[in-house]
Amino acid sequence: MTECLVTRLEKAAVIRAIHDDLAFSEFFLMYVLTRTVRLTDDLIDHMFNSSEKRLARILLLLANYGKEGRVETVISKIDHQTLAQMVGTTRSRVNFFMNKFRKLGYIDYNDRITVHSSLLNVVLLDQPGGVGGSEQCEI
Repeated sequence: MTECLVTRLEKAAVIRAIHDDLAFSEFFLMYVLTRTVRLTDDLIDHMFNSSEKRLARILLLLANYGKEGRVETVISKIDHQTLAQMVGTTRSRVNFFMNKFRKLGYIDYNDRITVHSSLLNVVLLDQPGGVGGSEQCEI
């Protein structure tokens, strides 16, 4: 995980910065729009997709699939409980799907998870087959 610093900004200071600083205003607007789109996508995903598809989507997002200049992302210590909270299901369901994905060749994992591009078939094509994609990423 990445170390970070969280700071609380007063509403008046943010409004003043939006009015006075064009670069901050553009940055803040892009952040709010990007976050809104992500939340909308997550809500739609939760409403219309099974927990299996949601887990596949989360693994692909963590692996940064589809991003230009994608760098392999390694998250050494992500457990099934954390994934279950992200997916909105139980740890036992996540364990079941992770074992299924591993058996089908979509992922490999021990200390870290290696996501193969064939996992895209679960999300995009709704196909359980297609094992053995050449592209992979570790999370």
